[in-house]
Amino acid sequence: MSSPVGATSDAAGTRGEGESATIRILIVDDHAIVRAGLKQFIANEPDMRISGEAETGTQAVAMIAQADWDIVILDISMPDQNGVDTLRRIRHLRPQLPVLILSGFPESQYAVNLMRAGASGYLTKDGAARELLAAIRTVARGHKYVTPALTDILVNDLSSRPDERPPHSLLSEREFQVFCHLAAAMGVSKIAEKLGLSVKTVSTYRTRALDKMKLTTNAELTQYAIRHNLIQ
Repeated sequence: MSSPVGATSDAAGTRGEGESATIRILIVDDHAIVRAGLKQFIANEPDMRISGEAETGTQAVAMIAQADWDIVILDISMPDQNGVDTLRRIRHLRPQLPVLILSGFPESQYAVNLMRAGASGYLTKDGAARELLAAIRTVARGHKYVTPALTDILVNDLSSRPDERPPHSLLSEREFQVFCHLAAAMGVSKIAEKLGLSVKTVSTYRTRALDKMKLTTNAELTQYAIRHNLIQ
């Protein structure tokens, strides 16, 4: 396993004099060019700083366990564990730490499930740069950041009948987590090992997910995920 990509000296929770208002940010993204772009962009903002970088979910969790951060910017697609798993582990480790999802997937595909799982906000990577700055400042203050597009999705989710919603939006947090792994062709035993659950428990979540989505096999789950651009 490789080491965390990098952390600057203020990441351990000790702020220098006059830095009390600086928002310390941990970027979690496996693409170096994305991390570099964010660092360059945020470098111009006097009230925020990229204090650390991680290229995998495992690295991010280790860094969060060892140091204090004001906000985590988290991608969904990573090589070792997906953003759904990483978000759940962060929530368990540091329940109050704001996590802003910055994803290549549109809001309609993941946002509702991830907001239910504890994300503080959800932005797409093709969004306006000024919106990212506003989101960082909002979630760092302990608030949720909801884009107009996501507001419409959440309102529709609350007002629509279950049969009018995308089937994957009906899943509970754990069911959705298991669904993501099944859709990526991971077996039940491997999922159980990865999530620290029993095979029986994972099988139960699998059965519930299939039932709610009116599917019968793992292959159908994968086909659904591909059709709805939930996996790459």
